[in-house]
Amino acid sequence: MAADGHIMSSGKISYDAFGQRMRVRNFGVVGNETFAMDQIMLFKKNVYYEIDWSKFSCKKKPLDSSFILMQVPKDAKLMGQVFLGSSSSWGMGVLVNTWGGELPNNATYSAVFTEVGCVPMTLSAYVPSYGWTMISTYNWVLGSTDPMDYIPPFFCAKAKLEEMETPDNMFTALESLAKKSKKE
Repeated sequence: MAADGHIMSSGKISYDAFGQRMRVRNFGVVGNETFAMDQIMLFKKNVYYEIDWSKFSCKKKPLDSSFILMQVPKDAKLMGQVFLGSSSSWGMGVLVNTWGGELPNNATYSAVFTEVGCVPMTLSAYVPSYGWTMISTYNWVLGSTDPMDYIPPFFCAKAKLEEMETPDNMFTALESLAKKSKKE
């Protein structure tokens, strides 16, 4: 959910830690409108693609890859460790660590990762000019099930890199559709 509750989306995230790539398939609602949008983030190339399958359109945008929310950032501060569920018996809970830190433009984030395996569970960010963004993850699969997930479709070949004053980071890239929808 983002944009002060104006947009809610659900989807699937595929992440390749070795290749530093991510694919986000969003399905959501803005007011009475529904949308389906893909994003392919290529952190090593500092770009991401926003793909609208209903229009076969593609935008190529700059990406600040200094912050990747699928891993604990180097400058993150440990805020605490707790059990989700119960610690009374084996298998009744999961030990998690909560990390927090700052992003550019006075934004802040917190992220909850499992102690064993460092799997991201809940991620949130607050951007003063925009509001809260919250992401919950589940059903993680280790390894890439489809390497083709990270290759932009053929119609993205013609997309020119958009010029932006400040490149999007991971959270602002995920919020970009909400920003566009609020303006329309």
